[in-house]
Amino acid sequence: MSDEIQTIVRKIIHVDMDAFYASVEQRDNPELRGKPVAVGGSAARGVVAAASYEARAFGVRSALPSVTAKRRCPDLIFVPPHFDVYRAVSKQIREIFAEHTDLIEPLSLDEAYLDVTDNKREISVATEIATMIRARIKEVTGLNASAGISYCKFLAKMASDLNKPNGQAVITPKNGPAFVEALAVKKFHGVGPATAAKMERLGILTGADLKAKSLAFLQEYFGKSGAWYYDISRGIDRRAVQPDRPRKSVGAEDTFMVDIFDLDAARNEIAPLAAKVWRHCEINGVHGRTVTLKVKYADFQIITRSKTTAAPIGAMGVLEAVSQSLLDPLFPTEKGIRLLGVTLSSFVDDEASDADQLELQI
Repeated sequence: MSDEIQTIVRKIIHVDMDAFYASVEQRDNPELRGKPVAVGGSAARGVVAAASYEARAFGVRSALPSVTAKRRCPDLIFVPPHFDVYRAVSKQIREIFAEHTDLIEPLSLDEAYLDVTDNKREISVATEIATMIRARIKEVTGLNASAGISYCKFLAKMASDLNKPNGQAVITPKNGPAFVEALAVKKFHGVGPATAAKMERLGILTGADLKAKSLAFLQEYFGKSGAWYYDISRGIDRRAVQPDRPRKSVGAEDTFMVDIFDLDAARNEIAPLAAKVWRHCEINGVHGRTVTLKVKYADFQIITRSKTTAAPIGAMGVLEAVSQSLLDPLFPTEKGIRLLGVTLSSFVDDEASDADQLELQI
């Protein structure tokens, strides 16, 4: 173990619920168990929000258009999302985490980092804690969870995918650097398809290829992210688990059955989006200053327009009006609009729940 790694070693667990939304639906409806299930809309413009493992066997994944999912799996069963249930289950899971540590960094409703270096039960072995947490989750919720255990967040996240579903894996400080070197960069958490393609053009296919590049080279081609790639290729991630990580936004969006060309029709779609965003802001006691409008055209081009107000937005009508003011200049349009989204950010209060980050599908 290098001296640098020795300075950052913590006992980090990444817990990830297995096919969370779909598993909840299968738990609550026995007729769905053992069958391919997709949470989301089955309409022509629908999108899969989550898929059961039975559906994944056919190549059905989240964010896949519903028509494509149905083509891949003709027997696929679509069910509408029940976010209130998912949030309630997520709360139960957080309470289980809190039995062991207060250092909990939620990433979404179904996953979180835990720092158990100094834990409430004074258990010295992190793998034992992960096993206890997974067993307790199963007992309380009836759902399976997977876990990754390592000395830093990046590798804990990577480890949690190694033995899914319903398993756990450990990446130790001794084998962490070798694990990263052998890993394809396209599988790195945080490296998206565009970045992976750029790395491939530069001859970077694995962690070892990335490690071979100098810091100056990586900063030249990847800017501020260059230092991150330089460290992570060496198995170094200095980020701490942050229990008070601020929530960034509340968003809602809708994909339409038929493309919209008319301004009035588009305006009519803004109201329910604003209402949904506002309801979640009110529930969680947050108000923001920045409104962002998202538009996806029929050719899948995506644009965003934003406006930041001097004071926090204090009423749903104001949120709707600002959203429409961002929409109006986009008309007339020659391209039909297939999706609209409204997001509120720049919160004046950090007390938003994890549901705030959820991209709500109408």
